[in-house]
Amino acid sequence: MDFVMSTALLFVVVTIGYGVYAIKKGVEGKKAKKFLGINILSFFTFLIVTTIVLLSGGTSVAAEHAVNAAVSSSDGMRYLAAGLSTGLACIGCGIAVAVSASAAIGAISENESLLGKTVIFVGLAEGIAIYGLIISIMILG
Repeated sequence: MDFVMSTALLFVVVTIGYGVYAIKKGVEGKKAKKFLGINILSFFTFLIVTTIVLLSGGTSVAAEHAVNAAVSSSDGMRYLAAGLSTGLACIGCGIAVAVSASAAIGAISENESLLGKTVIFVGLAEGIAIYGLIISIMILG
């Protein structure tokens, strides 16, 4: 488990470090896209390999019994479902807010009297995350 955490931390540090370097040196175009593609590919490869190793039973017997005693299979699925419902709802909310807020800013810049109407649309988009959180609470409750 320490290997997984240290490798994930290494990916984060390398990504942030290259981002700072790219901003200071002005790296653009194909070089930046190539690095981003390599980083994404290596991260998801690492994620898949880690998942296979952790689920294949290669863990120690004591750790496996401790996990089985603490959380049953049905509890694990509940936690997974709750996390997915909140996470995916928040991703959808972010996309919806990005689109509606940028359109709202454009509309307000042309006509200031549209402020009240546009705030309602942005607020409705933010409600998606709250719905996901409510579903998570219902799953766990």
